[in-house]
Amino acid sequence: MSGFFAELQRRKVYRVAAAYIIAAGFIIQIGSAIFPAWELPNWTLRLVVVLLLVGFPVALILAWAYDVTPQGIQVTAKVPGVHWRRNIITLLAAGLAVSAVAGFFLFPRASGRNVEKSIAVLPFQSLSDEKENAYFADGMQDDILTNLSKIGDLKVISRMSVMSYRGDAVRNAREIGKALGVATLLEGSVRRIGNRVRVNVQLINANNDEHIWAEDYDRDLTDVFAIQTDLAQKIASALQAKLSPAEKARLDKRPTQNPDAYLLFVQAHDYANRTDMFRDTTLKAEALFEQAIKLDPNFALAFADLSMVESWLYHSSDPVSARREKARLNADEALRLQPDLPEGH
Repeated sequence: MSGFFAELQRRKVYRVAAAYIIAAGFIIQIGSAIFPAWELPNWTLRLVVVLLLVGFPVALILAWAYDVTPQGIQVTAKVPGVHWRRNIITLLAAGLAVSAVAGFFLFPRASGRNVEKSIAVLPFQSLSDEKENAYFADGMQDDILTNLSKIGDLKVISRMSVMSYRGDAVRNAREIGKALGVATLLEGSVRRIGNRVRVNVQLINANNDEHIWAEDYDRDLTDVFAIQTDLAQKIASALQAKLSPAEKARLDKRPTQNPDAYLLFVQAHDYANRTDMFRDTTLKAEALFEQAIKLDPNFALAFADLSMVESWLYHSSDPVSARREKARLNADEALRLQPDLPEGH
């Protein structure tokens, strides 16, 4: 057996094994950090781990058979009296054993991205009799998602990633959670009748499809911000996410005190975020944002979104200096009213 270990040293297999393990660990670390940011599904990291584990014994065999020399890659010379075939089998068995042990420890970690402090806010269902009020349900979902995004201890999936689940009559929590890489889902429905709004929400464990909790709000339209803040805080508490004083203050801050301005803003936001964003829908968004600002001249978020609409119009269909200047002035006003507003930058 001593001859086998001597051959490993002569053929530099130890060096290759150490380099491979270090490189594989680095790749897994990078993947664990970057894949969630790219919102890749869980199986992508597991696939990387599998490929690295399979590649380890292959790397050992290649290191045994070949050597890198100044003249290039060459077949390593055999030493007389060494049982070449037996050594190859022993090396392969050792490589597979190391990969198996490593896989035992790595796979739970690769699945660990599905952490408890992760959530996707699915599109809310509109139960309003007036179909034109459907935008209000989208606005509620968007505002709740925005509030949750203000909590640094939470991983929140983007609006774009969840919109594909709009209108699904039957939702499979396990499949959605696995696809989005989250442990919890928030789904709900909104019914608006005049100045009354009813919001029903359920927080669901995506691993077992069980309800963590459910809430039912029946409030005046003027209380819509209180509903959104209360939901964000309850979700943070349920997921044991830390909420700093600054984050709590941002959640408590209302974008506007005028409910009519808010309704115009939500409707404008719906037009501005449609996938089929054409000039006519963008102009409707522009007009609605301007009406909201007229009702509340301190509505910083409306100024910020109006700036983005003006910028889109400038770059897509109306490249005049007045349009560009309008975008700049609205962005400046948004930041003047609220310097820490992310949408204003």
